Amino acid sequence: MLGRDVEGRYRYWDDIQLVHKALPEVDFDEVDPSTTLLGKSLAAPIVITGMTGGFPDAVKINENLARAAAEVGVAMGVGSERAAILKGQYPESYACVARYPVPLKFANIGAPQIIPQKPGDRVVGTDEVRAAMELIRADVLAVHLNFLQEMVQPEGDRKAKGSLERIGHLAETFPVLVKETGAGISRAVAEALRDRHVKAFDVSGTGGTSFAAVEYYRAVDQGAEREARVGKTYWNWGIPSPVSVVELVPLGLPVIASGGVRSGLDVARAVALGASAAGTAGGILKAAAAGFEETKRELETLVHELKVAMFLTGSRTVADLQRAPYVVTGESRQWLHR
Repeated sequence: MLGRDVEGRYRYWDDIQLVHKALPEVDFDEVDPSTTLLGKSLAAPIVITGMTGGFPDAVKINENLARAAAEVGVAMGVGSERAAILKGQYPESYACVARYPVPLKFANIGAPQIIPQKPGDRVVGTDEVRAAMELIRADVLAVHLNFLQEMVQPEGDRKAKGSLERIGHLAETFPVLVKETGAGISRAVAEALRDRHVKAFDVSGTGGTSFAAVEYYRAVDQGAEREARVGKTYWNWGIPSPVSVVELVPLGLPVIASGGVRSGLDVARAVALGASAAGTAGGILKAAAAGFEETKRELETLVHELKVAMFLTGSRTVADLQRAPYVVTGESRQWLHR
């Protein structure tokens, strides 16, 4: 959706204000943003969240992302692998990622594909998941929850019953991260997933790219008037990203904060709230479409901005930043005091 307005109406990360430390008592060169996530070492707590795959141009984009992620030392996911695993379409648009030593890679399937949507449907089971992980040599399986998006798609999947148990079944065999796609995860849902052995969460809350908006444009292009109206009505539906982070961190599992993360300062805000890492997608997609150098430069800038925030809060390490004081304002404050 490059070139179209698909952003949410409100910048929730701007509600999180880190408290400036006028005397940092640390040299900037000493600031170390390295961390570990799900047992893997990263140069910075940054994840390129799954965006694309399954069409010819995705090869170039995913290759640029993977090469840059490997050189900068951050994690990366791919878009839904449904096209390759269930339909055999454009597997190279995902497999290109396997050629690069990305320190932590996430395979990706959708929750609607793990349950039958109609009689006779082929569903994603353990064999398909294993194939999805092997395709990119993934370390972790991401199961994405995109039911809002499905409701705006004219051909969208409408059945969700049984997906919780199926996720639990997969989590018995594979390390599973559950991620939303722009509408956030509540504590109650996260608790149910934790009880079924899910290893981590990616909140992907509202405030960044609205996938209701993405599907709104598709519905308009297809002349699907009802679904287009639903997309417009639910453009800003969801739980704000910072709110979802605050609610999930006490559960004790790694939390990736995504949804509206556009700068290294946003990454720092997320970490200060207790997130293990922050995910970015829309902000880096334009760079990846342009080329490798642009992608690497964007990632390096995010890391530099993160280090500036760490320096200005007197945080030498990520653990220090997780203890840095902050103030919550605006609509995020209202959400947290509801």
